[in-house]
Amino acid sequence: MKMKFDNILEEVNGLGPFQITLLVLFCIPRIVLPCHFLLNNFIAVLPPHHCDFSSLDSGSHFRNLTQEQRFTVSIPVGENGGPAACEMFAAPQFQFLANSSNSTKLQTLPCPSGWIYDNSTFTSSMVMEWDLVCDRKSLANMTATTFFIGVMLGAIVFGYLSDKYGRKSTLLVSYILTTVFGFASAFANSYIMFSVLRFFTGFSLTGISLICIVLCVEWADTPHRSFMGVIGSLSWSLGNMLLAAFAYMVNDWRMLILTVTSPLGLAILTWWWIPESARWLLANGKVERAQFYLRRCAKFNKRQVSSKFELETLSNIKVLEKKDKNYSYLDLIKTPELRKRTLLTGIMWYGVSLTYYGISMNITGFGLNVYLTQFIYAAIEVPAKLMVYFLLRVIGRRTCQATTLLVTGTCIAINIFLSKDLWHLRAVITTIGKGFSEAAFTTVILYTAELYPTVIRQNALGYNNFMSRLGVSMAPLVLLLEDLWTLLPQVIICFVAILCGLSCLLLPETRNATLPESIDDVERLSRNSSSSNPVDFAECEAKDAKSEENDHS
Repeated sequence: MKMKFDNILEEVNGLGPFQITLLVLFCIPRIVLPCHFLLNNFIAVLPPHHCDFSSLDSGSHFRNLTQEQRFTVSIPVGENGGPAACEMFAAPQFQFLANSSNSTKLQTLPCPSGWIYDNSTFTSSMVMEWDLVCDRKSLANMTATTFFIGVMLGAIVFGYLSDKYGRKSTLLVSYILTTVFGFASAFANSYIMFSVLRFFTGFSLTGISLICIVLCVEWADTPHRSFMGVIGSLSWSLGNMLLAAFAYMVNDWRMLILTVTSPLGLAILTWWWIPESARWLLANGKVERAQFYLRRCAKFNKRQVSSKFELETLSNIKVLEKKDKNYSYLDLIKTPELRKRTLLTGIMWYGVSLTYYGISMNITGFGLNVYLTQFIYAAIEVPAKLMVYFLLRVIGRRTCQATTLLVTGTCIAINIFLSKDLWHLRAVITTIGKGFSEAAFTTVILYTAELYPTVIRQNALGYNNFMSRLGVSMAPLVLLLEDLWTLLPQVIICFVAILCGLSCLLLPETRNATLPESIDDVERLSRNSSSSNPVDFAECEAKDAKSEENDHS
């Protein structure tokens, strides 16, 4: 029987200084991810605004008024009882100085001289610079949509490139492209140019998101995959908290983009110390390079190099089906078990993403300023991730994935029936739901990486990331349905969370199971085990070998 790659990882230590260093090196680029994903919360903020009524300043009577009186005679009352944001009177209405009942029935104009913005919280934003208000209000959110479309397409491209040309070289391409487009977007002189550059920034960032996860998982042995997957994802929460700090300290929106992109310069310098995946190298017949990185890992972890590291031995490791075969996204649906996993994980990623971003975009906060609210909700994710780390080890991946989604859906359901007067209780339940939605997101990344074989793992993550971004793009549209019925967005998100939580139960458990290396491994697992119990592929091979032996006899 051929040796398994996990046997080699046990020799070099599947969780030693080598793997910890890898987590630290990936911390820098992974911090950048949430800063860009949630950047629109700060650069596209819509501040209170009203028409610039300086054009009415033509008579001495108007010039003698105080600023408050000028406001009263120039701006009508809006539908919400406050000053109208998108229109002004065609002429000063001095009668309102004696009678405070302002009226919108008089002739008005759609802000001929532009707008005046309240910059007490945000001193600048692209909304203020390009006047993305009133009938142009949707353009501010369109930059986020454009960004996530780029992320969605980038998932497909970088997933394919990483499986074909290797993790490390593709990661460098992602680093460089993100840095170039990120910095360029800060200097865009028009809305259209900015949107195009944000699209390519999102496209490039996906490579970092996908490859960092896979490299961490592929360099960890079976008992420590959850550590590498979950603890490594704490960088997201750290970046989320840092975004609040960056936005608070950097008031100019262009400088904020430069600030959150600049850490990638350091990431490019540290790229030279990042190893290629030895699993991928062996799967593609690059035995000598795999030997080089395995020896480096053993030396870094202070392990003795044994005969297992000789070229002849490494060449016999059971990793590949066909060295020269080019794998594509079509391989995700060529066999029965992979078709099942592709369908279910796609549903799972779509639901997890829609639920997470649907809750995040619909949170009213704690009545605090936007910076502190952003920080608090980012900090909540840390205990959620630590909880996931222990649950993955105790109850397994599948149960943890289902549980986190079902609890998220339950929290949303409770809030549907709670009175808005009980805002303290609603805030607590919303916080719990937010934490479990983040726990579901953390789990799905590790779980999916373990469900697919090495030869198409990046393709699988690319496809599932595509499904995830579909969920992200749907979240704002779902929230718009509150105009039809206030509770409709919550009902939809609750339904999706529960449905996806139940669908997870149809997938196999992967806790303590070796990573599948080939498509045959996945099919062999489905033939020799039930979906409830993880089975080592070596055991499956032994069963098949014994069956063949009985047939021959």
